[in-house]
Amino acid sequence: PPPKVRATHPDCSVILYFQKQEAECLEIIRSESQTPAPPGPPGQQGCLTEWDGVSCWSAVTVGHSRAVACPDILHIFKKSKALIWRNCTESGWSFPTPPYYNACELEPVGSNNDTEAKASYFVTMKVLYTCGYSTSLAALFLAIGIFSCFRKLHCTRNSIHIHFFTSFILRGAAVFIKDAVLFSDESIDHCTMSTVNCKAAIAFFQYSVLANFYWLLVEGMYLQTLLLLTFTSDKRYIWWYILIGWGVPMLTVCVWAVTRLQYDDHGCWDDYTSPYWWVIKAPILLAIFVNFLIFLNVTRMLAQKIRSPDISKNYKQQYMRLTKSTLLLIPLFGVHYVVFALFPEHIGVDARLYFELVLGSYQGFLVALLYCFLNGEVQAEIKRNWGKWQSSMESNVFNLATQDFTA
Repeated sequence: PPPKVRATHPDCSVILYFQKQEAECLEIIRSESQTPAPPGPPGQQGCLTEWDGVSCWSAVTVGHSRAVACPDILHIFKKSKALIWRNCTESGWSFPTPPYYNACELEPVGSNNDTEAKASYFVTMKVLYTCGYSTSLAALFLAIGIFSCFRKLHCTRNSIHIHFFTSFILRGAAVFIKDAVLFSDESIDHCTMSTVNCKAAIAFFQYSVLANFYWLLVEGMYLQTLLLLTFTSDKRYIWWYILIGWGVPMLTVCVWAVTRLQYDDHGCWDDYTSPYWWVIKAPILLAIFVNFLIFLNVTRMLAQKIRSPDISKNYKQQYMRLTKSTLLLIPLFGVHYVVFALFPEHIGVDARLYFELVLGSYQGFLVALLYCFLNGEVQAEIKRNWGKWQSSMESNVFNLATQDFTA
């Protein structure tokens, strides 16, 4: 029988319905073929079970009839109580009466203009998120280059920032890879695609999303540790941060992949209706919840330290500089995910696509802007090195002119 495919697109649910009905009908036909027919006069044994492409007609004897209802697909057929009949004659099954197209009234599909508008909508959205991810990737690579080139910026805090930037780079790359594998060839039926490449692309995408959320969690944990343990070296915790940021997502995706291979190896694993989707969804919600608790705790500690008369003005400015970026990102990254997690996947699809693809594509640029380009320490280091480079160039020009004059 054809594979049972689950998918999020409404058109795929139609394919799923008919494939499931056909598979069940073919199983009945197979079992009947293995059972010997009862003795009787030739031509009087009846009509065998048959799949006509829409419904399954169970076996009956000659002279009897069978009735079926319209397929139960709400957005394709209207709810109709009409029955379709077929008689079993000596020459076999009769034609369906009334025909399907009369008995099962189709829902209005829409005009060609609606179809063209929908196609234009998705093309526009793809252009928007492609521009967004391209902008984010360029900004993130530049930010990583700045943190790596200037030795004075080498510290645990900026090392965590680099890992956070890398998770965004992986997420952007995963989106482009997924589009290339799943949607590059329009002749391929995405609903029935079940290749190793598409499953690997989806697994890599889920890993990058998980890593993204868990490195944001690490940013919050580091900020809280910095405020709690002011006089403790933070280098001792870096490997724990790396284990949380990269290790937990890897373990989660491995468990999810093994579970899908074992119990739900259908389609391309890009469906969100499967109960095994919670293997991915639950850790993300957990990271958002913990980050929200950190957000509240850091806000409380920051308020206490700023009000404390024992802390100098320089330390207060340092605390404000260290916390403003992370406190902005924690609610920004988690709120829309929690809101959509409370509703079924088929509700608010347009809004979900807009937040996840269009606005989400610019998150990497926002992170690079907050943690690097608007960072006073980075700006000061760039100005200092720019001044050194200008002084060096002026000195070289002066030496060259002096050599020419003396010569």
